[in-house]
Amino acid sequence: MFRSNKLLVIAIVLSLASTSVAYADALGAGTSAFNRGDYNTAARLLLPLADRGNARAQGMVGFMYATGQGLPQAYDAASYWYRLAAEQGDTTSQYLLGLAYDKGQGVPQDDVAAYKWLNLAAAHAPRKTRENFAKLRNAVASKMSRGQIAAGQWHALRWPQESPF
Repeated sequence: MFRSNKLLVIAIVLSLASTSVAYADALGAGTSAFNRGDYNTAARLLLPLADRGNARAQGMVGFMYATGQGLPQAYDAASYWYRLAAEQGDTTSQYLLGLAYDKGQGVPQDDVAAYKWLNLAAAHAPRKTRENFAKLRNAVASKMSRGQIAAGQWHALRWPQESPF
C-alpha cells in the first residue's frame, strides 16, 4: 500500500511538472508571437493562459483587445483583462488601466481611478519604465484638484485591501 501511494505521489508531481513546463512554453511562445507582431497566434496561445489567471498573458490579451490586433477591438474587454492583471500587481497593466480611466476607454472616465493605477504602476515599475509612468501620473494630476489627488493617493495606499475601481 505504501509503495502504491508513493508511486501515485510521484505520478502527480511529474504530471504537475510537465503542466508547468507546457504552461511556460505556451507563455514564451505567445510572448514571442506577440513581440514579432503575429497577434493571431499570440491570441490563440495567450487567451487560455489569461483565462487561467496568468497576469502577463492577461495584460497582453488586454492590449490586443485595445488595439484590435489579433482580437476584435473592444475597450471594455481590454479594461477587463487589464484589471485582472493589475490586481495581481502587473505594473504594465496597472499603467494601461490608468490610461483607460484617464481616457474613459472601456471604463467610465475617472481621474481619481486613473491617478490611483498610474501611481501604483510608477511605484512598483522597474527603474527603466518608472519615470515614464510617473510622468503620465503627473500629467493626470495636473488636471485634478488637491482633494482628488489625495483621494487617488489614499486609494493607492489602501490597495489591494479595498478596490472600488
